[in-house]
Amino acid sequence: MAKAQGVPSATDADFETTVLGADRPVLVEFTADWCGPCRQLAPVLSQIATEESERIRVVQIDVDANPATTVRYGVLSMPTLMVFRDGEPVKSMVGARPKRRLLQELEDVI
Repeated sequence: MAKAQGVPSATDADFETTVLGADRPVLVEFTADWCGPCRQLAPVLSQIATEESERIRVVQIDVDANPATTVRYGVLSMPTLMVFRDGEPVKSMVGARPKRRLLQELEDVI
């Protein structure tokens, strides 16, 4: 998985507690080792995880190692970014993007 520094991983086993039960919105990146755009996005996610930690939690989930969650949310392309709030997906975006644009897109859900 294209690991973003300082960004924890979620799994099929702990997705419910880590993401759905979180006390604030969670940005989940569905990612994979073989995904080039995921590697481009990793530093952006690291920065957002650090700078916006009061408003949003950022986690990554490896689609190859966690097929149940990937299928459950209909994820077909990597990277897919999904924001969950109060246990529900409230926003979905596909593809890497610069930090400024990603923050603008998140503004209405965090």
